[in-house]
Amino acid sequence: MKRTFYLLSRPIVWLWKFLSSGLTVLSNLLFIGLIVLVFTAILYTPPVQVPMHSALLLAPEGDIVEQRSPLNLITRILSRLADNPVREETFLQDILDAIHAAGDDRRIKLLVLNTNRMGNASLDQIRTIGAAIDAFKRTGKKVIAVGDNFNQAQYYLASWADKTYLHPMGAVNIRGFSVFRFYARELIDKLAINFHVFRVGAFKSAVEPLMRDSMSVEEKEDTGLWLGKLWDIYCDDIVKHRGLERQVFLDNVNQTVAQLGSVGGDRARLAMATGLVDGLKTHQEMEELLIQEVGPAPDEDGFNSITFQKYLDTLTPSYTDSQEKKELIGIITASGNILPGKGAAGQIGADDLVKRIRQARQDARVKAIVLRIVTGGGSAFASELLREELAAAKKGGKIVVVSMGAMAASGGYWLAAEADAIVAEPTTLTGSIGIFGAIPTVDKTLAQVGLHGDGIGTTDIALFGNLARPMSEAEAQAIQMDVERGYRQFIDIVAKGRRMSTAEVEKLAEGRVWDGATALTLGLVDRLGDLKDAVDEAAKRAKIPAENGYYIDLTPDNFLERLKRIERPVEALAARLWPAALVPDSLRRPIAEQLDLFLPGDNDPKGIYSHCLLPLATLSFR
Repeated sequence: MKRTFYLLSRPIVWLWKFLSSGLTVLSNLLFIGLIVLVFTAILYTPPVQVPMHSALLLAPEGDIVEQRSPLNLITRILSRLADNPVREETFLQDILDAIHAAGDDRRIKLLVLNTNRMGNASLDQIRTIGAAIDAFKRTGKKVIAVGDNFNQAQYYLASWADKTYLHPMGAVNIRGFSVFRFYARELIDKLAINFHVFRVGAFKSAVEPLMRDSMSVEEKEDTGLWLGKLWDIYCDDIVKHRGLERQVFLDNVNQTVAQLGSVGGDRARLAMATGLVDGLKTHQEMEELLIQEVGPAPDEDGFNSITFQKYLDTLTPSYTDSQEKKELIGIITASGNILPGKGAAGQIGADDLVKRIRQARQDARVKAIVLRIVTGGGSAFASELLREELAAAKKGGKIVVVSMGAMAASGGYWLAAEADAIVAEPTTLTGSIGIFGAIPTVDKTLAQVGLHGDGIGTTDIALFGNLARPMSEAEAQAIQMDVERGYRQFIDIVAKGRRMSTAEVEKLAEGRVWDGATALTLGLVDRLGDLKDAVDEAAKRAKIPAENGYYIDLTPDNFLERLKRIERPVEALAARLWPAALVPDSLRRPIAEQLDLFLPGDNDPKGIYSHCLLPLATLSFR
């Protein structure tokens, strides 16, 4: 009986298992399908149609960058799901591609610049965009700039337009350039930290924030020279674009407070009175003006236009690899402090950059390498690793050209000095040939809380490097010799690479910073120009077309690796210690950059650096 019941029940059990398994599989398939639909909806880009006689609306969002964030795809997803969870950025080459293509596109009648959401940008980046705008205007098309307010960087870009319009409640904030640093000598003394500083060069000021509470006379002299030259370039460009008298423009800036009183404190009226803008218009009035220029949008919502982001979807990006090309120019971009290891966002990790250079070196199709750098330097050891890899590429028959951005100083110049050619912008800050070491000891700090250290070693130097004990005279002497040897090595590298005598290099060294135009006259660079000029130089030397350039990117190994690089550790720490409500981003970022080299992490193994500590906010001149 039991056997019969068992046999009769088995089909029912099997049917139930089939149904329950089927339901589980079906629910899983439905869940997976839902995920696919969500991601498709987020990432799907419908075909773009460019309206005839339309305006290209160029509205950069966030910082203008030359190296894409390693979280580009993830950033795109999160930005659509949340309210600005990460810092926005706009790739410089995308801007240039869009403007150049629009100049030859018969469907595009007008270029509209909206700078409201533009973040940090350097002088050289804006001048490069300006050159593209000049080429666009030479096709006979107009450029109009609009803004609710203009900071110095935003207005500099807007000055290239044929007409510039400001909101009636807005302002043009031009106040001149400055360098501002935080000096921590008093704080270090209060914390009883003994920072042992070793340096070579009267103008090597990167360690001054640890040694002083104010800027030294030498640093003011050095900084005043290049800062004044950058200000001259800025002023000359604006008065040329706006048709102003230079001295009148300068007087207006210097007398802003008095002139503001003459217009009842109305900054928009002041901008009109001083010739900085062509009109004051509300958003509605501006829309009406643009409708007069290009007509209404097909759906009658606004003026006939296409956004910069959508227009990019119709273009093939510049400097992309094509398997049809047998000879290539590898373009590598790197920005931030130079440190050993992989580095985070905003840093140049030596391991990653070496891999990219080696990737180009070992690719038989790559005949030339263009290294685009924006850095104040960093670890001397990491800089040497990069120089050695570039030297190996040269030895292997590759042409090596270095393109300098807003800054390529100290360790940045160390790795660049032996390139076949160095191309710098007139506004590039370079040189700063010098070395320093900064090592803290915290024995006094620990003693204040009743903690003392003691020990014994097998040799006289066994306890060297112990931060919990006072530094001996012998250890300090050894470190100073390391620093001096590093300086001599730096001098020799520059002398060899630039075909100078060591005496000639020494006259330009001692940590002095030079603007690009002056560096050209001194023989520290070979020509002035932007990335395109550097690619052209590499193409000429390698005897291949400049169109054969392509960007070499190193993809992080996995998702977790990407997450680790979302921001530099020091900046993340600064954001947590000083919320935006208390300390604005414009102050947190320079502080983070100054601390980048001195906090634990992938720092120099000897604690020796070749770095020019200029805050990012200075270079972006906002």
